[in-house]
Amino acid sequence: MRSYSPDLTPPWKKSTPAPEVPAEPDPDLVVEEVSTGFCGAVVRCEKTAEGPTVTLEDRFGKHRVFPLVPGGFLLDGRVVTLVRPTAGGPARPTRTASGSVAVPGARARVARAGRIYVEGRHDAELVEKVWGDDLRVEGVVVEYLGGINDLPAVVAEFGPAPDARLGVLVDHLVPGSKESRIAAAVTGPDVLVAGHPYIDVWEAVKPSSVGIPEWPSVPRGEDWKTGVCRALGWPENTGAAWQYVLSRVRTFRDLEPALLGRVEELIDFVTAGGDA
Repeated sequence: MRSYSPDLTPPWKKSTPAPEVPAEPDPDLVVEEVSTGFCGAVVRCEKTAEGPTVTLEDRFGKHRVFPLVPGGFLLDGRVVTLVRPTAGGPARPTRTASGSVAVPGARARVARAGRIYVEGRHDAELVEKVWGDDLRVEGVVVEYLGGINDLPAVVAEFGPAPDARLGVLVDHLVPGSKESRIAAAVTGPDVLVAGHPYIDVWEAVKPSSVGIPEWPSVPRGEDWKTGVCRALGWPENTGAAWQYVLSRVRTFRDLEPALLGRVEELIDFVTAGGDA
């Protein structure tokens, strides 16, 4: 009969295997490789002759490939083992770019009577990229104004009501500004005007996500977007510059809290209307 030797190692000295996390391509699954410190989102997991590998993309768009070794990564500060995803699909809930849990197979809801207006096309494109999935599930349509000066006429034509609330996102909404005076004139029980402090929505994207130390200061009287391109040494093509900035936004983590809070506030206001 074989003798049995009990394991007398104290529990606190026993090594605990790192939890396994499926390496699903997901912009919200950001990990750090422990030996190099490279941090990035999982974009690919492949089987190679040397073993399974994972490809990470950092905030500058740089890709690096690493082997899937036990305890080789940090996720939210904890050591984990990335493993190849199962054929059945993700083992963890996927999330939208806004951080909400995605609803598999959810269909876009019939549009509400309520709306959210933003100042311009760039604002609308940024809101769509981060909150688009959420807005479709809630049935909220986002439209853009030609400018803040048009807001009183837009509100009058829209005719806000308890079952058709209107939310408005305004750039550079600071005390004493023209924007603040217009906002005060149209605000009511069924109209919410929320704003961020930035001169332009570009500034609501974190500089680190764009790969710059900070957004430059542009002299008063100079077109802000053109001035930014000039200060950063970019070609003075503001349309192309914006597409680059927008491409660097993957999730809500790439945006400043001052914008995040206002958009979430507007969505809550509009969806609390009587047409829910």
